[in-house]
Amino acid sequence: MQTSTIIAGVLGAVVALAAVLLSNLLRKKTGEGARLSAKQEAESIRAKAEQEREGIIRDAQEKGRQKLAAVDAEFERQTQDRKRKLGDQERRLNLKEETLDRKYRGVDQRERELSGKEKRLLQKEKDLEVKEEKIGELVRSQMAELERISGLTQEEAKGQIIKKIEDEARLEAVQTVKRIDEETRAKSRVLAAEVIASAIQRSAAEHVVESTVSVVDLPSDDMKGRIIGREGRNIRALEVATGVDIIVDDTPEAVILSSFDPIRREAARLAIQRLVLDGRIHPARIEEVVENVKAELEESIRQEGESAAYELRVQNVHPELIKLLGKLRYRTSYGQNVLQHSKEVAFLSAAMAQELGLDTQTALRAGLLHDIGKAVDKDVEGTHTELGVELCRKYGEKEAVVAAIASHHRDVDFPSIEAVLIQSADTLSAARPGARRELLETYIKRLEKLEGLARTFDGVAKAFALQAGREIRIMVDAGKVADDRAALIAKDIATKIKNELDYPGQIKVTVIREMRAVEYAR
Repeated sequence: MQTSTIIAGVLGAVVALAAVLLSNLLRKKTGEGARLSAKQEAESIRAKAEQEREGIIRDAQEKGRQKLAAVDAEFERQTQDRKRKLGDQERRLNLKEETLDRKYRGVDQRERELSGKEKRLLQKEKDLEVKEEKIGELVRSQMAELERISGLTQEEAKGQIIKKIEDEARLEAVQTVKRIDEETRAKSRVLAAEVIASAIQRSAAEHVVESTVSVVDLPSDDMKGRIIGREGRNIRALEVATGVDIIVDDTPEAVILSSFDPIRREAARLAIQRLVLDGRIHPARIEEVVENVKAELEESIRQEGESAAYELRVQNVHPELIKLLGKLRYRTSYGQNVLQHSKEVAFLSAAMAQELGLDTQTALRAGLLHDIGKAVDKDVEGTHTELGVELCRKYGEKEAVVAAIASHHRDVDFPSIEAVLIQSADTLSAARPGARRELLETYIKRLEKLEGLARTFDGVAKAFALQAGREIRIMVDAGKVADDRAALIAKDIATKIKNELDYPGQIKVTVIREMRAVEYAR
């Protein structure tokens, strides 16, 4: 309504202003004469404008009513939406309030229950303290009574109990170790036998030993006199130049060369053969021939090393190690040629490594070089194992090879399975029939020492060395040694043999406990 009134007022003012302007205009143009007609026309315009104003007012009033109705409807809709939302919120709040009430009641109930439990626990704790005190008094009284009856203090009784438990634990451990050892041996014996048998079958080993003397054949006995020379000048020149003892005896058409150094002995043998073929035998010629032979022998030694490396297909070996390998051709151990022994060990260890799927090259190199220290052990202080490790490390061998060499006599723990194979192949090559020899006196002393060592143990009645000293069979007193203790004695004897004796290969320790009951019927 206010809008229509405003519009009507505005239209009235516009119409009035238009009439005034029109009247003034007519009055100015037509003067007084046209004033009347203009007035009439203005009245007509005013009347028309009044009609239009009323129509506009009616339209405006109608639109205002429609708009007001729409606004009322929108307000009503919004009011209903707000009421609905407020109702939903009120219901949710009521629900939360009910939930909180239930939780509060539950918490209150739990609090009351916990309070009751706490009181009961406190009472139980007090009861337990009382009971513990009573039990402590009872235990003390019982311990005092036990000490009075047994005549032992608590610490003494505890010591006896601990000792008994230790003995039982040790016995159980021995039984367990024995059982595991038997199981392991049963499973591994077949595989080990197959691997070793395969390696040995593929090895063509010689059954030849060397000594400290060499025999040089002569074309006739007359040549002995020429070798001796006038007043023995030639033989003295030979001995001085070569460093060997030359023995001219009744052996027909031969002289004997004696020396602990095979290289010197070989140089003397070659020099004598060359002098015999040449026919010119005198001190100056002897010195010349010996010098030439030594130079050729050095080259021969290098070729021997290269031949051994080529035969086994071992590559990239340092030239100094090649030369030392060749020197092993003229080195023996218990009469066994060390170079031949090294080649055997290399072949056997590589064959076993191949059967087991291990590093064949490492086993091959370590087997070939495991005794390389024996080429210099007469000139340098130290064991051949220590010298071999030092040489191989100096000349760039891999650490795996060096470690296997260091452990081949069990001086250190085995660092790898390949190292175990080197030790096994070394034992096989040394222990096979015909491979080595030792003096009868040394052999007998070693067996006597082996038996005497076994007899030092408490409970051992008899000890017998068998199989050329590779097995010792021990009889124990059944009254002093139980079955389980026998296993401990075997282990202790094996450890003492390993630590105190030097021996080739390995020694089997067998402990036998026999119980005999004898009675006579009269």
